[in-house]
Amino acid sequence: MKLQAFDAVLFDLDGTLLDTAPDLAGAINDMRIARGLEAMPLHELAPMCSFGGRGMLSKGLDLRPDDADYRASYDLFIETYRQRMTRDTQPFDGMREFVRRLADSGLAWGVVTNKMEALALPLMDHMNFDPPPGCVIGGDSAGVAKPDPAPMYLACERIGIEPARCVYIGDSDRDIEAGRVAGMATIGVAYGYIPPGDDIHGWQADVVIDSVAGLPAALEQLDAQAVAGAHPT
Repeated sequence: MKLQAFDAVLFDLDGTLLDTAPDLAGAINDMRIARGLEAMPLHELAPMCSFGGRGMLSKGLDLRPDDADYRASYDLFIETYRQRMTRDTQPFDGMREFVRRLADSGLAWGVVTNKMEALALPLMDHMNFDPPPGCVIGGDSAGVAKPDPAPMYLACERIGIEPARCVYIGDSDRDIEAGRVAGMATIGVAYGYIPPGDDIHGWQADVVIDSVAGLPAALEQLDAQAVAGAHPT
């Protein structure tokens, strides 16, 4: 896989690079059980995992940011998740091999997530990708989170590559908007944590794929378009 128009591939983390739902859902279920509630099934909680603690508290405990006990519950969720975030989380099937293939093709790679840096960095360290990412940008690393493009620009600065030479891959409209505004080509992944009723084809991603196995062909498609002078962004 040799690309002419791109030098780097950047990934969202939750629901794109890593299957973090078992531990995110596990943390909110730990809180439910502590409150005398039954655990909720993973398939009900997973679609909200892209929204992190906010999504888990909304779905799992019906809590909103303006509720009186929201802040304390949010802090407890983060600490509960921190204690178990590497228990069941794994890269999606085929992702380790894909990252290795990127490196073998001379492409840099990195992570831009809305997960706070204090969680994203140790989680990525634990995953022990070969090679490791060139950057891990958290939701607080640039002072603002996606869909603002600032985290995307920070990632490019850290790996030393212009945004127009990057492809961003994500499983939410926030991901695609941030990539597009930053001037990157974008890939939407339908295998991610997408809430019911959210139409991935309405996000205006340049390419949409159903599995990790579709990533090489998607990159080659974007590259061919760019080389032909029809850069999708």
